[in-house]
Amino acid sequence: MGDEKIMIFIDGSNFYHNLKANHFPANIDFKKFSDLLCAGRKHVRTYYYNTPLRQADDPAEYKRQQLFFDALRRTPYLELKLGYFLKKTKTCENCGHTLYYPVEKGCDVNLAVDMMSMAYKNLYDVAILVSADGDFASACQCVKDLGKHTENTYFEHGSSWHLLNVCDDRILINKDLIEKSKR
Repeated sequence: MGDEKIMIFIDGSNFYHNLKANHFPANIDFKKFSDLLCAGRKHVRTYYYNTPLRQADDPAEYKRQQLFFDALRRTPYLELKLGYFLKKTKTCENCGHTLYYPVEKGCDVNLAVDMMSMAYKNLYDVAILVSADGDFASACQCVKDLGKHTENTYFEHGSSWHLLNVCDDRILINKDLIEKSKR
């Protein structure tokens, strides 16, 4: 058990929004968090996927996020992987106005591809997925089909039935885990 190689894949936006929805603090030390998830097994690397906000949309929030990204970049054995926002348009059927809204692109597909390609390359034995997005169920099944194990961290409120049921094991993110992971 202790010699299993572990890689952790964090869907950053999903994790952040679930922390908030479950009334947990967001000041996480991701090295501590990763070590707790590994539970004594060999932590190879954590990958954190997120999309940078646009500075023009909210300069103060952009600055806070950049400081957070800088802290992630200094975290041992953690790699930050960034997507991008694509501006989409939709015309209101009632009034005819064009609405603009940002759509996060690149994060989920990059996480899924990385999880599968690293399994194929035999870089880990167990993938721990930190996400409640059921769209990752197929990627987890692919990883299992390659002979690897998958574990899904989940919140009591805000989990995916499909993801929990396809993964080999589950890790509940509760108040105790968050308290032990705080900066």
